[in-house]
Amino acid sequence: MDGSALDAKALSDALLKVEEEFVSDAAAAYETAVELERQATALGDEGLVMRARLCRARMCVRTGEIAGIAREIYDVQQWAAGHGDRLLEARAHAACASVHQYSGDAAKRLEHSLSAVEVLDETATMFTQIWHRARLGDALAETGAMDAARLRYRQAEELAQRTQQWELLRILLNNWAYYEHERGDLAEAREIIGRMIELADAHGLELDPPTLHTVGEVQAANGEYAEAEQTMLTCIARYDAGFVEHVADLASYQLTLARARRGLGDTGRAQESLDACREQCAELELHALLVQVHEEQADLHAARGDHAAAFAALKDGVAARESLRSQEREAQAQTRQAMFETTEAREQAEQYREQARRDPLTGLRNRRYVDEELPALIAKDPRLSLAVADIDHFKRINDQLSHDTGDQVLVQVAKLLETGLAAVAPRGFVARLGGEEFLLVLPVTPVSAATTTLDGIRQAVGAHRWHDLTGDLPVTVSIGVAAVSENSPPTQAATLSTADRNLYAAKRQGRDRVVAGTPRERLPRAYRDRAR
Repeated sequence: MDGSALDAKALSDALLKVEEEFVSDAAAAYETAVELERQATALGDEGLVMRARLCRARMCVRTGEIAGIAREIYDVQQWAAGHGDRLLEARAHAACASVHQYSGDAAKRLEHSLSAVEVLDETATMFTQIWHRARLGDALAETGAMDAARLRYRQAEELAQRTQQWELLRILLNNWAYYEHERGDLAEAREIIGRMIELADAHGLELDPPTLHTVGEVQAANGEYAEAEQTMLTCIARYDAGFVEHVADLASYQLTLARARRGLGDTGRAQESLDACREQCAELELHALLVQVHEEQADLHAARGDHAAAFAALKDGVAARESLRSQEREAQAQTRQAMFETTEAREQAEQYREQARRDPLTGLRNRRYVDEELPALIAKDPRLSLAVADIDHFKRINDQLSHDTGDQVLVQVAKLLETGLAAVAPRGFVARLGGEEFLLVLPVTPVSAATTTLDGIRQAVGAHRWHDLTGDLPVTVSIGVAAVSENSPPTQAATLSTADRNLYAAKRQGRDRVVAGTPRERLPRAYRDRAR
């Protein structure tokens, strides 16, 4: 990218290219994602920021930088789930699956691969529908469930053919052939490779190095060593020309070339290829591949007739495999811990947010919650009614009894209001606005119906057995009701002001009543029973 600023639409299109195009240069794609994230942040579009962040994290996985990335990917997945962005959530699950693939956790890889398909909806692009099914097939094959994997591969293949996604189909067939080869079904692997080559010829597709690698591995496994050697030399030449998919690519290619040359009896050049592979493994800490290097070294020593050296190499391979298992367990633990910490931090933040929106005495919603939620409710519900309820003569309760008794009265009134409202308007809520004043929100309730409902709640408050708490002092409430439709435009401030006016009228008319529809007039706000 040239760094010029993009608008939201252009930025989204640029992100889609990173999300749905197979890149041969992960480092360059990483730089692109960083720039797109910067621009999304400047635009203030959180959804675009999260998409760019996931693109950047995916490129980090491609280049082998997994430490710390799992937390970022999981954070994006949690954000997408919380904001209903199912396409981004599916892509984040797919990225989580890749992290677990490289940490050796096949079970968690399968779990996230399955979720990456399950959360897809009508917003999913055809690319994503095909690719996520193919990757689920990979994850199933990794666990040995080849029958289930083949079903997903066939589903993805049918979709790709129907929509003419030829490049995607080529990659799908390559992965399928690889896992058939890994599971020992060489005939099936050869048949799939044949279909893949026919597809490439028919549609002018170039076989990239990872695809050539699969072809070379199957050729070597079938004893076609000369063909395998030529395939791997072509593969390495294309890698040298700049096609790099993953950090371990060159080492993997050198290992397969060593096997092909051993099969040809060219043990000298086989050793050269194996030494180059071993050097790459040491430099890049490719521990899983290093296990295969020891095993190939044992076979190479045996081919020379040096069985003592072969046995020593096998022992090295066993030790390396045990070390790998230990490292994989540690990597799995770190990945799961990162995800746990992200979830725990999010839950804790949500807990603190919830506490900040609750009244600590009564447990009701508070004024902060009202200010955050009520404007949206007013905007989308023209039949919404609001009511302001105030405890009558509350100051007298505090003065003649105690503030502790007053608090108990507040708690009990809050319960009666909340229980009464939940019975008739379960989608509504009660909030404490401050002191002895409460707000009741009644969705889809015209003011006439709201008045009747609230009068029943008022009667329940007055009829409660207060004697044990307040002695001879009664506890009643006055309520003012207003419909959002009474004001144009309907706003929180205007509707609360109308409810306030009706509450004042209820106080003036003798308290312990519900009032609505009071005409506008200039009235002093002196009805409060508490000291200011």
